[in-house]
Amino acid sequence: MRPSTDLYAALLQLLGILASGQTVDYTDHVNIFRGTGPINGGNMFPGVVAEPYAVVKLGPDLQQSPFKDAYSGYLSSGNITGFSMMHESGTGGAPKYGVVSQMPVAGPVPNPLADLSVPRAVNDTGSVGNYVSQLASNITVELAATSHAALYQYTFPTGEDKNIVVDVSHVLISDDRPQWTQHYVNGSFQTFPDGHYEGYGTYNGGWNVAPDWTIYFCGYFDSPATSSKTFQGNGTNLTSFDSSSSRLGTDRVGGIFSFNDTSVTSRVGVSFISTSKACSFVKDEVPSGSSLESLTARSKSAWNTAVLSKIKTTATNASDLTQLYSNLYAMFLIPSNRTGENPVWTSTEPYYDDIFTFWDLFRCATSLTHVIDPTGYAEQLRSIIDIWRESPEGYLPDARSSNRNGETQGGSNADNILADAYVKGVQDGINWADAYSAMMKDAEVAPPNNDDARAPDSSTLDGRGALPDWLKYGYITPTYSRAVSRGVEYAANDFGLYQVATGLGHATDAEKYLNRSRNWRNYYNKEQSSLNFTGFVVPREANGTFPEYDPLQCGGCYWEDPFYEDTPWEYTFASGHHDMAHLVNISGGAENFTKKLDTIFTPGLQSKNDNLFGGTIVNPANEPSFTSPYLFNFAGRQDLSVKRSRHIARAYYNDGVEGIPGNSDAGAMQAWQLWNMIGLYPLVGQTTFLIHAPWFESMDIDLEGGKTLSITSTGGDVANDVYYVQSLRVNGNDWTKSWVSWDDVFANGGTMDFVLGSEVKDWATGELPPSPASV
Repeated sequence: MRPSTDLYAALLQLLGILASGQTVDYTDHVNIFRGTGPINGGNMFPGVVAEPYAVVKLGPDLQQSPFKDAYSGYLSSGNITGFSMMHESGTGGAPKYGVVSQMPVAGPVPNPLADLSVPRAVNDTGSVGNYVSQLASNITVELAATSHAALYQYTFPTGEDKNIVVDVSHVLISDDRPQWTQHYVNGSFQTFPDGHYEGYGTYNGGWNVAPDWTIYFCGYFDSPATSSKTFQGNGTNLTSFDSSSSRLGTDRVGGIFSFNDTSVTSRVGVSFISTSKACSFVKDEVPSGSSLESLTARSKSAWNTAVLSKIKTTATNASDLTQLYSNLYAMFLIPSNRTGENPVWTSTEPYYDDIFTFWDLFRCATSLTHVIDPTGYAEQLRSIIDIWRESPEGYLPDARSSNRNGETQGGSNADNILADAYVKGVQDGINWADAYSAMMKDAEVAPPNNDDARAPDSSTLDGRGALPDWLKYGYITPTYSRAVSRGVEYAANDFGLYQVATGLGHATDAEKYLNRSRNWRNYYNKEQSSLNFTGFVVPREANGTFPEYDPLQCGGCYWEDPFYEDTPWEYTFASGHHDMAHLVNISGGAENFTKKLDTIFTPGLQSKNDNLFGGTIVNPANEPSFTSPYLFNFAGRQDLSVKRSRHIARAYYNDGVEGIPGNSDAGAMQAWQLWNMIGLYPLVGQTTFLIHAPWFESMDIDLEGGKTLSITSTGGDVANDVYYVQSLRVNGNDWTKSWVSWDDVFANGGTMDFVLGSEVKDWATGELPPSPASV
């Protein structure tokens, strides 16, 4: 006799955990709905992602009235329009994917092109590897998946017609930004005598404004349909709805399958190559007879083994554990590992897509990916180098989706990420000569203008569109949009080239790029004043003059403005993290720098942040503010780095649906909080990690290869803000520096033992953090 469903699932999960060598199921601490709430706009995807970097992301698509963009398909309220297999998580700009869908319908379906959406009967539920929706139509939908295939389990009410509609034209759209919305272009749908169906859909648009791209699908039902029809039409107007087996064209096309059984299981695969490959994925990954329970258990085991078990702690606070493991989970939902699924070129290199975006990720997320998953991280680096080498674009991506680069918000920030990996000794099959050539192209060859209406002055696809000014003036003039914020990032990009050039022995290049990395200084107007302080990065004209500019404002803070997503106040502290000694010096020395930096945490100074962060200039929801709380270390005030960063991590993060302070940006927000829990913060492109204070009494980070970083603390109380460092020992030795290097604690593992207390203590009396570009 088979056990009950719940018991059977539990047994399978336990067996999966034991088989993987795990004794703890860390997925119990993951809240898949964290960051999905309607207020903070986290835009997290709560559906099924079977393993890190899985291609299939299976979940519901929602619509609201009045219309609200559903970036990940999910909204906390509204009507479900279908359950589709392709999504992204934590993205912005405009929705992407929401394709390869099924929609169950109870009752007759006279027109499958009509609005078939229904509300939920209760809130959706789920856990890692499993998702459940109960519809107002009394249909229960349960979902599980693998990397390339999905399993749908439907339970229909008795006494009603039982239908499943497959609409190839189903895609997420944008009303907020119709110029970026996705479009259905054309499609194919075909049924076969054995009851399965195949087809493809071609779409375009989305946040990266992609040209046409195609995805193929193949679906099976484990119960025979009593009837099947195909349909074709425009809008909601049917032009054909009958038993024809094939539909093709620019019209909306699809099929409807009817059943007698109240329980219906469907298995569907997707491929960017062909329908035959999509069918193979179904047969290989979700063969007939697969159960929700077995797939869920497999997913939990995969997540535990690959990611969640990499950080272990003795902490017992449920909220803290939920935040810790939900953060880890969120970091690895995208990009998507599409190795073997690249329709654009043939290569033996790994291929990753759905990069959103290096502008968001380079500050701290990619450095943490390196720590948690060094193998996957190296594969992603090899992939972006291959994109430069083989793609039609011919540039490293700053972002990429549906096999196409775009959008580039600032600099060529893949340069920073490659430099970060290089200085930390990453090899793992990376061709560093090619990597440097790709970085050189970013630094020396301006990409062709793609005539983006948001910023028509230069390319928004990849590379450095404002490079002509950068090379001519050593800064970017207002001729170009985002002139200051792009220039600040170009300087960091050039520092990355300096690092790699130095390591490869290109001395002349190294000197050139080190000098160019100091060009952020050309925006610094020492006469510009604000809030009784002087000296800010501001726009600069071609003749070298600085027009008057309020450092508390940034216009719309968007594509067409001088600053992207933050103000001159914040970009002043987002500048030159490789040149901090110089910034401290021109700010009037350590004491004045500290006062000026601390001002950005003062409530009531910034009206645009009033509703979210008490009116502070620092904006925890935007990446340019990520590093600012830790910069006190450069002025000998490590205690303030602890105080300011911990306030953000505890005040604006929690374990609920509004658990992150803004758009996740593909896990960037979650990575920031994870570093705060660890007690370190990376400086990208350098081997330096700034020390603050860990949350937990004990944390072990598995660095693979038998290496571990063990972090302990005594005397602290995370719930009551007892967090100031009293003393620190690193690898058993007394430590008086407010920073460690990669070699100190990561390269071969290490130990960090903190003593914490409620009072500020001047323990960090040693050498200040390195400032390699400061002369």
